[in-house]
Amino acid sequence: MTLANTAAFLRSPRTPFEVGPAEMPAPAADEVVVRVRAVAVNPLDWVVQGTGRMTYRWLTHPAVLGTDVAGEVVAVGSAVTRLAVGDRVVGLATGTDKGRDPRHEGAFQTHTALLERLTTVIPDDLSFEQAAVLPLGVSTAACALFQERHLGLRLPRSAADAGGAVSDAGGPAPREREVVVVWGGSTSVGMNAVQLATAAGYDVVSTASAANAETVKALGATHVYDYRDPEVVDKLVTVIAGRTVAGAVAIGLGSTEACIRLLARTGGSRLALLSTPVSLAEVADVSTGRPLVPNALPTFARLGLATARSLLAARQAKVVARFVWGSSLRDDDLGEQLWGGIVPRGLADGSLRAVPEALVAGEGLGAIQGAVDRQRAGVSARKLVVLL
Repeated sequence: MTLANTAAFLRSPRTPFEVGPAEMPAPAADEVVVRVRAVAVNPLDWVVQGTGRMTYRWLTHPAVLGTDVAGEVVAVGSAVTRLAVGDRVVGLATGTDKGRDPRHEGAFQTHTALLERLTTVIPDDLSFEQAAVLPLGVSTAACALFQERHLGLRLPRSAADAGGAVSDAGGPAPREREVVVVWGGSTSVGMNAVQLATAAGYDVVSTASAANAETVKALGATHVYDYRDPEVVDKLVTVIAGRTVAGAVAIGLGSTEACIRLLARTGGSRLALLSTPVSLAEVADVSTGRPLVPNALPTFARLGLATARSLLAARQAKVVARFVWGSSLRDDDLGEQLWGGIVPRGLADGSLRAVPEALVAGEGLGAIQGAVDRQRAGVSARKLVVLL
């Protein structure tokens, strides 16, 4: 049987997605081809669509965006060993990264190619729609926590069975549990960071709205405070109570400055940055019809100045602060350690949940644009998913 492919194309920068026939991807040696059953939408999608000329200058068009894929394997490359045709899988598509092919491995199409080292089998009782929320969130959280250039934490112990070497930060858990701060614990990355840090043997303290605090606690956080509380930093300092702070993950507007103050007062020295200090949501709105340049220049100027101020404040506080690139685990050992060991074992034994909760925003590739617009407007403690 000959398979046919269809994609939601970004034909050119700052245009709506357009559905049309697409070339069927053939797997490279280390890839699988997946019949996509569900995709999730991330802020990255509207950022690329709406600001690509200034943020993703390398992207070629027409492009297929999207990172979060769940579906069934229909073809495997010659070097693939963990996966087989017919497997139900979830994986991270990295087609929009520099040097990658956005048509070969973009998520927003009925068939896409995924690297085996960023893909895993899912349990029979996990639906495609719920599995699809996982890839970018868990990958970005893992980069923030475990890559040496960021927090450099030890991996969850189950990673020793994944076939990859534990990092230099590995080893038995310390007698006194160190603390990890996750600012923005109800976000997609935040929820996964709470789970992964807890599984690795750290105590996690976090922030979220009052409405989402119990959700974050259920994932492993020992204490969760409202990020809008003017005394939130004081409360976190009190609950940390002199223990060693292994680092902080900053997610959301205002999180960088708050985490720098917190680390300066608790002796922490590592900060993983996940959010820009200025929102790009307004300038990325393609429905306005306004050209990106010159309308976005004031926003990007504010962004540059705010970033410089934050990095200077971090340096003065003796905090090493670096931005996280969530798909960078593709190019180091962490990709295989996470997707070959931590994720499948965690999903199988229940220690890792596919979070946030999926919120189905439509069915078919024609629903992608509406889901991206809805995500840009704001979604709390849930992740929008489109069924294909």
